Amino acid sequence: MDELARLRAFVRAAELGSFSGAAREARLPPSSVSRAIAALEAELGAALFNRSTRKLHLTEVGFAFLDRARRVLAELDEARAVAADLNARPQGLLRLNVPSAFGRLHVMPFLPGFAAAWPDIRIDLTLSDSVVDIIDSGTDLAIRIGALEESRLIARKLAPHRRVLCAAPALLARHGPVATPDDLASLPHLLFALQPHDRWLLTDPGGHRHDMPLTGRLRLNDSEALLAAARAGLGAALLPFWVAGAALRAGELVRLLPDHQAMFWPGERFIWAVYPPKRVVPPKVRAFIDGFATHLGAPPYWERDAPPP
Repeated sequence: MDELARLRAFVRAAELGSFSGAAREARLPPSSVSRAIAALEAELGAALFNRSTRKLHLTEVGFAFLDRARRVLAELDEARAVAADLNARPQGLLRLNVPSAFGRLHVMPFLPGFAAAWPDIRIDLTLSDSVVDIIDSGTDLAIRIGALEESRLIARKLAPHRRVLCAAPALLARHGPVATPDDLASLPHLLFALQPHDRWLLTDPGGHRHDMPLTGRLRLNDSEALLAAARAGLGAALLPFWVAGAALRAGELVRLLPDHQAMFWPGERFIWAVYPPKRVVPPKVRAFIDGFATHLGAPPYWERDAPPP
């Protein structure tokens, strides 16, 4: 028996006045209970029972130990009950880490409905474009965008992460239409400081890749600022669909080379929910992931009703 099992055996033997009675309750041989009590006595260096042929009697040490053992077991049972309740009903503090622009555009509008649906969940939301260590920081759940590095974390796909080449109608009116990558090269380009190089990778319908160096006077480190600059006609931009979708639907931006796939670097791209590895996913985490995935939809709402290619 482990230490807690020995403790329970002692308490029941004391309450029933019998090793055999405690053994029957636990569905164990009487010898197992006897050995468990003997092991406890050896650890304590004192006898817990005065044994007779008819009944057990607690010693003075046994009486003192019984009171404290009952309290320990009661606390443990209460802790298990609390844990079971927490595991059954989403509640408690949910620590979230979300990329800044994505959080402002898509997580914040989701929060009022989520808070109304789960009033027992408190939310600590951090908006940051830095990749935090989820385990060291005590984060319950993070939203990550793009390719994931290998790690012990658990990841669930929430939506595709596609980029779209776009420009304002006024810019195209000044520079002419874009029908080929060469036409695109003649436009001013908006540079994104968070990417490792100033080039776009374009793949045409035939699978041929064009590596296009960028020329531009304006470099920005924020996706929403990049969107504002593109809408103002300051240059063509390669934007995430989740940033540009509304502007495309409103006609404030026009898709360029829609039959081409455009990206900063090759590789599979998704929006992910990432959380620490646990045998049981906490209900508060599961509630947020399931609710947010439903909120985004499939395809995600920013791609719905988009202008056709």
